[in-house]
Amino acid sequence: MTGIAFVGTGFVADYYMTTLVNHPGLRLAGVFDRAPAELRRFASFYKVSAYPSLDALLDDPAVEIVANLTNPESHYEVSRRALEKGKHVYSEKPLAMRRDEAERLVRLAAQKGLSVAAAPANGLSAAHAAVASAIAAGEIGTPRLAYAEMEDGAVFRDKWQSWRSRSGAKWPGLHEFEIGCTLEHAGYALTWLVSLLGPVASLTAFSTLAFADKGVGTQGHAMGPDFSVGCLRFASGAAARLTCGLAAPRDRSLTILGDGGTILVRDLWDHHSPVYLEKAGAPRSLADKVLGRIERRLATALPLKPRPGKRLSLPLEARRPVLPAFPSQIDFCRGIAAQAEAVARGGAPFFSGDVALHITELALALSGAGERAQPYEVRSSFTPAAAAGRAPSR
Repeated sequence: MTGIAFVGTGFVADYYMTTLVNHPGLRLAGVFDRAPAELRRFASFYKVSAYPSLDALLDDPAVEIVANLTNPESHYEVSRRALEKGKHVYSEKPLAMRRDEAERLVRLAAQKGLSVAAAPANGLSAAHAAVASAIAAGEIGTPRLAYAEMEDGAVFRDKWQSWRSRSGAKWPGLHEFEIGCTLEHAGYALTWLVSLLGPVASLTAFSTLAFADKGVGTQGHAMGPDFSVGCLRFASGAAARLTCGLAAPRDRSLTILGDGGTILVRDLWDHHSPVYLEKAGAPRSLADKVLGRIERRLATALPLKPRPGKRLSLPLEARRPVLPAFPSQIDFCRGIAAQAEAVARGGAPFFSGDVALHITELALALSGAGERAQPYEVRSSFTPAAAAGRAPSR
């Protein structure tokens, strides 16, 4: 059993507590938050031990992995201190707010023989495993092009000020608007893309703040980009378009087109997302034919879209995991569990080290692209020989 501790007990920490039950190989030694009221709320609700300080947590020999669930600006400092104390680190995204800081963390971990990994864990889902298996089996031939959508809807027009986690933590809407939707959300798509298509060689991106007024309580605050689009060129020769937004209707789908067919993933935030495979040149489905006839008869396009091809079966799991409620149906603790298993066998999980750095660099480049799109040569890379998306055994 691996001892872990949470640093940060805000909104996202509840997602980790919800999914901790899925991984009996992990034992939560305790939690810490620099805000005493937040720490008391969380520890009392979940009946877990609270450390009096970060130093006390880092000095506890029962803690092997520190889960850094603090706000993004604190990721680097907390992770650095944990690594210097000889702890493995699993960090919420991004690994750091600057590429050079992320590089220093990866170097420090390597120097100390430690593992530093980063969220998100949606690349360890059952849906991802089904897609990876289909691509490996040559079901769509060689992947050539991908379209990734990471649109979360106009949440700033919703009643986000009243949103609370299970334990009562406020959703940090203002802070997320200040950070920008790309740094918050691009990782969910990038995790899938790099694990399936390999490292990115270059990208060209555009980002902007389209809706500066995010509602009550946000006036006078500098907002981060709420829209970005990037075209990624992979070292493998494949290309992808990734869009992140905070205004368009919710769409978190991924389409991968190969020279032999197409794969569609409905929702990258859903551990059990429906996945559809359509072979190139396959006969059109009955629904598609009927819809086509109706459209021709009415001389207008209908807002209906038949499901493409066939629905793939997801791999069987020993037991169905407990997941947070919609929309974040991700096994958040699965990343920590995969890291613990890798450390136990003397290896490293796929989403760690160079891969975590690579995803962080890509997200930072997309978010900071500005309104004058220019090519960006990616400095980081990784060897894609690791077991991409391997989920921990249970």
